[in-house]
Amino acid sequence: MCGIAGLWSGRSGTQIQEMVGRMTACLVHRGPDSTGYWESVEEGIALGHRRLAIQDLTSAGHQPMESRSGRYVLILNGEIYNHLALRLEVQQAGAKVSWRGHSDTETLLALVELLGLKEALKRCVGMFALALWDRERKVLSLARDRVGEKPLYFGSVAGVLYFASELKAIRAVARASLEIDRESLTLYMRHNCVPAPKSIYKGISKLMPGTVAEFISPLAAPAFARYWNARQIAMAGEANPFEGSDDMAIKRADELVKQAVASQMISDVPLGAFLSGGIDSSLIVAMMQAVGSSRAKTFTIGFNEQQYDEGKFAKKVAQHLGTEHTELYVTPREAMDAIPRLPEIYDEPFADSSQIPTYLVSKLAKQQVTVSLSGDAGDELFGGYVRYLWVSRLWKYLSKIPRPLRRKVAKALESRRLGARGSVGGNDLQNPPRFARFRERLGKIATVLDVSEPSEIYYGLVSHWKDPASLILGGSEPLTQVTNRAGWLEGGSIESHMMYLDLVSYLPDDILVKVDRAAMSVALETRVPLLDHRVIEFAWSLPLKFKIRNGEGKWVLRRVLEKYVPPALFERPKTGFGIPIDTWLRGPLRDWSAALLDKSRLSREGYFDASLVDEKWQEHISGKRNRGYLLWDVLMFQAWLESHE
Repeated sequence: MCGIAGLWSGRSGTQIQEMVGRMTACLVHRGPDSTGYWESVEEGIALGHRRLAIQDLTSAGHQPMESRSGRYVLILNGEIYNHLALRLEVQQAGAKVSWRGHSDTETLLALVELLGLKEALKRCVGMFALALWDRERKVLSLARDRVGEKPLYFGSVAGVLYFASELKAIRAVARASLEIDRESLTLYMRHNCVPAPKSIYKGISKLMPGTVAEFISPLAAPAFARYWNARQIAMAGEANPFEGSDDMAIKRADELVKQAVASQMISDVPLGAFLSGGIDSSLIVAMMQAVGSSRAKTFTIGFNEQQYDEGKFAKKVAQHLGTEHTELYVTPREAMDAIPRLPEIYDEPFADSSQIPTYLVSKLAKQQVTVSLSGDAGDELFGGYVRYLWVSRLWKYLSKIPRPLRRKVAKALESRRLGARGSVGGNDLQNPPRFARFRERLGKIATVLDVSEPSEIYYGLVSHWKDPASLILGGSEPLTQVTNRAGWLEGGSIESHMMYLDLVSYLPDDILVKVDRAAMSVALETRVPLLDHRVIEFAWSLPLKFKIRNGEGKWVLRRVLEKYVPPALFERPKTGFGIPIDTWLRGPLRDWSAALLDKSRLSREGYFDASLVDEKWQEHISGKRNRGYLLWDVLMFQAWLESHE
């Protein structure tokens, strides 16, 4: 795991090395072990690298790395899990390679020389972002892993092409030329993150997952090529479904997840796993125990507030599996102390409040390990979110009710979400969890009653601000993967439709960003076995009955986990990885929030409709409404703006 950065000006200059040095200096947290630099003075191109040594800790793994022939120069962030098998493939093809070490970077370079970049990436099992300079063709290629575990930003600013793992590296050398993109800000207010390919800045893009971008000059538009396409995989899976029995599906899921976990346990440094005690993380840890040669190290953050605490569940699973378990119970004050760091960690506006416990558990794990496995992606691939269970059911009833009547019901439900203390919308830390969940469900139902088709229910559920263009001054919403129907699956169930959109939007733009930035801020590499592309392809071949059955999601994963952990230890309502932001904004975070949301300040800055924000703020602090998650979106932008502009 590393941080990469570079630029291509197309002209020689004495400032290039200094500029790339400033870029990589911003990425020390991603790679504290060493730094590397390469440039071609004639072409005005330079590559920079910060290394977090995971495989081949010697200097033989140093980057930027040149290929044996000298034609290619590569910087790589990530891991190629099957690189030792790929070495054999290179040798069997007759290539004469004298290996300098055992790093995956060297393997990938040899494979690129043999097959070219796109074909080489098709054979890789891994997570990565990279930049490859072809000296012979004078072409720069950028590439990203299949699902988007590793980030990569790029864009031309004042005639120079910049690229880096994080925006802060580009901002370090081009701050004066960067302008906030109000389209991106509008999308952020809907989704609590900036969806790819947009970034918060005009002219700077995120490379889409599974894509190679080829540049023939710093100013020319890149040519994009997909080496892996989630839509094609999903449609192929549904067109050629798995036809085996329940037992065969369980057996195959067991084999594939175990294979993925085993391949991702390759490391020359200490390795562990996050454990919440839920289905996905418990399954990953169970597999680690099954295939590993020693006890797995597991890490959990707990809270004393019962409705937010998963620590007690994780502890029971760890005890049953026999892991070397570490838990840390965090006070509200300790959690809130992390908030000032969030704008620097996440680098562009990001408002998934579970970013706080994710950062805290990463910090805890880093004390003992350098690599941690995660159970992310089980929900998107195997039908775990509650919305997959009830959207079609809800539409079945809604479609029979006239829309005018539904609108009246929505207003009535919204009015029932009064937040006076002690009522349904009151103090989250005093109310039992069932009331908090009931309040949340009332709100969600109210927002999706006035729809004309089930996909609109999904859109309502994944939206924060329902009309963000009215909130952002000069704002508008371009099409995204969620709204561009041309990119949707053809046919299929509403459940498959939602899972696909979550796979290509919510997962890479929110979940994977959250984990990558939190972990890399403390130089911890995270790995996601369920995103092994063979697991993804199998999941999409499974008919819906293997995912959702008898009112429960992740049916096949539950059955696999039962082979290792008693159901009583993991069967419980889904809680998520949350914190009581609603209550904190009314209490200990009130002064901080009031300063950032000050009406005159918002008017002066000119991004938000200050009156609309103030309305939500007054409703929230008075207890009249619960507007916590809407305000958190605004607060995280304001905190980012304060620290970056």
